[in-house]
Amino acid sequence: MSVSRVVLSCFVGLVAAQLRAELPIAARVPEKNSRDTLAESGITFSFVHVDGPYIAMTFDDGPSATLTPKLLDILAAHQIKATFFVIGENVAEHSEIVARAAREGHEIGNHSWSHPNFGKMSDDGVRSQVQRTDDAIKSATGSRPTLLRPPYGSITPREKRWIHDQFGYQIILWDVDPYDWKRPGPSVVRNRILKETRPGSIVLSHDIHPGTIDAMPSTFDALAAKGFKFVTVSELIRMAVPQPSPASAETRESTPAPARSATPSPARLPGGS
Repeated sequence: MSVSRVVLSCFVGLVAAQLRAELPIAARVPEKNSRDTLAESGITFSFVHVDGPYIAMTFDDGPSATLTPKLLDILAAHQIKATFFVIGENVAEHSEIVARAAREGHEIGNHSWSHPNFGKMSDDGVRSQVQRTDDAIKSATGSRPTLLRPPYGSITPREKRWIHDQFGYQIILWDVDPYDWKRPGPSVVRNRILKETRPGSIVLSHDIHPGTIDAMPSTFDALAAKGFKFVTVSELIRMAVPQPSPASAETRESTPAPARSATPSPARLPGGS
């Protein structure tokens, strides 16, 4: 064998060895990304994929001394359970209202002590906001919250992780926003909610604006007429079902539908109930 062929053979062998050494590293990258995605999906929710017409109504920034009790009366009349993301300062001032909401089966979540922008704060500042509100809710209701909604929805990915690790909170955002804080009027608030809500929606509103409270009776009636069922955010999360992968969806589309029975099936409400 010539010297040139020996050199070429050695070079090919070295390249092959290098490729074998790098392959396992490349193969692990998608796995890591997949784990990160799964971890993030278990921490933050703006919508929940559910098998049924279930939605969660959420109310921020209270309790209000006059408006929140009125809303609680409306919820009771409609037999609806909602989730309240409360401000710690307001809880300290009106703890009896928070206690009533919890006693009547509503869920209480942490919405900070004084409504700052978490995304622009130090870890110690955020921690103080969260802890003080956590303590106030525990004092008012006897239980610590398990949900956090950051003011303005502003929170960094790193903050989400350490807040989840230290407090056990799930971070709750939303997918329906009627912009009721702009006070557009009850009919606009209602129509925006009706237009955007779908099964699995987390609906954002505020129980500190009179127009929002005035909008709720007809909003609840219209949502119920469309077949929606109301649950708390934690209940909605527990109902989550995996979303079909694109591959499985393509398989279903390419598979011929089975022959239909000659006997008509009874009508079914959304969600199989």
